[in-house]
Amino acid sequence: MAEFPFDISARDGDARTGVLTTTRGEIRTPAFMPVGTAGTVKALYTDQVRETGADIILGNTYHLMLRPGAERVSRLGGLHKFMRWAGPILTDSGGFQVWSLAQLRKLTEEGVKFQSHIDGSSHMLTPERAIEIQADLLGADISMQLDECTDFPAERPAAEESMQLSLRWAKRCKAAFGDREGQSLFGIVQGSTYPELRKASAEGLLEIGMDGYAIGGLAVGEGFSAMMEVLEATVPHLPAARPRYLMGVGRPVDIIEAVSRGVDMFDCVIPTRSGRHGQAWTDAGPVNVKNARFAEDDTPLDPESDCPASRDYSRAYLHHLFKAGELLGPMLLSWHNVAYYQGLMARIRAAIADGTLESLRKKISAGAEKG
Repeated sequence: MAEFPFDISARDGDARTGVLTTTRGEIRTPAFMPVGTAGTVKALYTDQVRETGADIILGNTYHLMLRPGAERVSRLGGLHKFMRWAGPILTDSGGFQVWSLAQLRKLTEEGVKFQSHIDGSSHMLTPERAIEIQADLLGADISMQLDECTDFPAERPAAEESMQLSLRWAKRCKAAFGDREGQSLFGIVQGSTYPELRKASAEGLLEIGMDGYAIGGLAVGEGFSAMMEVLEATVPHLPAARPRYLMGVGRPVDIIEAVSRGVDMFDCVIPTRSGRHGQAWTDAGPVNVKNARFAEDDTPLDPESDCPASRDYSRAYLHHLFKAGELLGPMLLSWHNVAYYQGLMARIRAAIADGTLESLRKKISAGAEKG
């Protein structure tokens, strides 16, 4: 299995910064991947996404296989060409969406049969089909194994059964993936909130051998403290020489705390989802521009930002756009939020290199308490 070179240039405690090199470009770590669910980072042009500093985006297997269809994307030249994104793309396996969105799921050893949330049509997602969609049809640079997202809360026997199924599916995913030039496969650690299951899952994936290791099954209701405890129980069992990816997380405080525990990659819908609902992220916590107190506030969200949405539009104008139901409001706030997240990652990388991460961590934590 071909591995993307991963060079760690600096450490600050357990945090590390470096570069993951792919055939489509370098990914500076720690990295935040904007989520391009249906072939678009919602409300943004791909050029805007790139200009915010994003090196890599995430594509969604479940949504793309249902609409417009993975085979259609392939006929049109693959996901990169289809959505005009020249940089690296990581695709999730679809396991989480099947768990959370699909109707009438039936899980077996073979895979999961489900009905589309769009039109009720029946589909079967197996480990082999997940790899075919991601690597062959969409052309992802990084594909994820198919896993079962364990229910939360879960009793230990159920969590162990789910984790072992994900391990068996990981073996099948690796066999289907084979050796590929310019493409990589990540495994996913499961095990709910049980440290011994997380350890067993990590050790099982290492035995299989993956290019990177994701931590899944979090941000599903367990809470901040439990999430951090799971990371502390899991990360030490993952190889230091390969990237570590915390899936579906999260708020700025979640990210910087996870970085301090050795995590390298993140994705979350929060920046664009918040932007569509009038919430702007800042170091001082989230700001709801629909609040009446901004109706005559002529200050921008961030006068020091390189992002025009953050720098050039007043809070009063943003407030007006949302009150008037204008499309420009969600567009500008989504742009601001993606830029804020990328700026945060740049500051985190610089702080690790300078040995000053703790200072930034305290600042972001203080903002989270205010929010």
